[in-house]
Amino acid sequence: MSRVQEPSRRTVLAVAVAAAVTGTAAPAAAAGPRPAADADEPGGARARPIDYHAWTTHREWRSGTAQGTRAVSGRRPGVVIGAPAGRTDYTDPHTGTTAAWDYATWTSPVHRLAVPATEAVASWNAHTPDGTWIQVELLGTYSDGTETPWYVMGRWAAGDQDIKRTSVDDQTDGRSTIWTDTFAIDDASTGLRLTAYRLRLTLYRRPGTHLTPTVWRLGAMGSDIPDRFTVPASTPGLAQELAVPRYSQEIHKGQYPEYDSGGEAWCSPTSSQMIVEYWGGRLTREQLSWVDPSYADPQVDHAARFTYDHQYEGCGNWPFNAAYAATFEGLQGVVTRLASLTDLETLIAAGIPAITSQSFLKTELTGAGYGTSGHLMTVIGFTADGDVIANDPASADDAAVRRVYLRREFENIWLRTKRYNASGKVVSGTGGVCYLYFPAHPSPRQRKALALVGVH
Repeated sequence: MSRVQEPSRRTVLAVAVAAAVTGTAAPAAAAGPRPAADADEPGGARARPIDYHAWTTHREWRSGTAQGTRAVSGRRPGVVIGAPAGRTDYTDPHTGTTAAWDYATWTSPVHRLAVPATEAVASWNAHTPDGTWIQVELLGTYSDGTETPWYVMGRWAAGDQDIKRTSVDDQTDGRSTIWTDTFAIDDASTGLRLTAYRLRLTLYRRPGTHLTPTVWRLGAMGSDIPDRFTVPASTPGLAQELAVPRYSQEIHKGQYPEYDSGGEAWCSPTSSQMIVEYWGGRLTREQLSWVDPSYADPQVDHAARFTYDHQYEGCGNWPFNAAYAATFEGLQGVVTRLASLTDLETLIAAGIPAITSQSFLKTELTGAGYGTSGHLMTVIGFTADGDVIANDPASADDAAVRRVYLRREFENIWLRTKRYNASGKVVSGTGGVCYLYFPAHPSPRQRKALALVGVH
């Protein structure tokens, strides 16, 4: 569970929605995420309200605007520093240290969204050797033809010795706002939407070196999910379970306060580590040498440290988790939304588990034994009755992680965008958000499954 004692970024996003429903005043905030409509919903199919787009091929990297960067080909094409475009100072807000960095930039072509969006989340996959880091920014076009500022979507490095990876608060133009890792229209009821965007990469390295980050994947998910408290029931279509490792976040309670103290705060990195290891990602003894040897499952501590967002003060930054997964050889990761449990069945059938984000009362998910304002768990399969098999890290120990949750309950708490909390107030749901980690070179079957859920 992600910092349940504090309003999460998703809770903040829902404040405006709650105000509209109750008629009460609320602080300025963006409308919350809303779940996708099923294609078989009464009234007929509508356009998929989710648009994930990424730049990954050598041709695509060559299509952007380069200032000091160059595209590289090979088995995993990407973009690197060629000759730096300039030098700049960066003062790390979390250490107070100022250092000089050579930099180069790559700016994507304009991507026009298939469905004008109320929200967008960028994600990326990169290699950042010591002495390098990257910044990702988004420039959007509104439906009235005007533009957003360049918004910083993340400052990231795989390690933490050069900069402290961080989101950037207090970014708004009065019409849209960045909430940790999410671009959101401030008042979706006005009809204002994001219709297009460009992404800009800035690659940094220590002056006087030939080091470079390599970025293999850069993309964003835009969505306009309809508001609702419930979603249509889906029809079961798969009985299959994947052999995903099981790790409990709760056995880490109190560990490493500088990374948010384990326990309920570590659902995201614990879930990430499960799927990383499912795909064969392993940490060496040397990589884990910093962890107290008395701690079980030290790889979970490692995942927490290297997904930690020093501004958010937690490990639940969605793109930082996807980027962490992609630091393992042969893996890539994206943040997107899915439209239904049928989408999840499509992925499971191809051997691809998913990390889902949801919030619920204790009474809304039979067998969970807890309620949460935000929690990540790993969906690994479906029973013969269509119920969801999940590796839920909010468990007393590793042996208790595997759970079976009722299909109807699970799909509703995951796909809805509005719910009532324990005080009876309207708050947000996550609207089908998930992390997908999969091979850098998917099999034809995996590639087809990913394409069916909008990931290319």
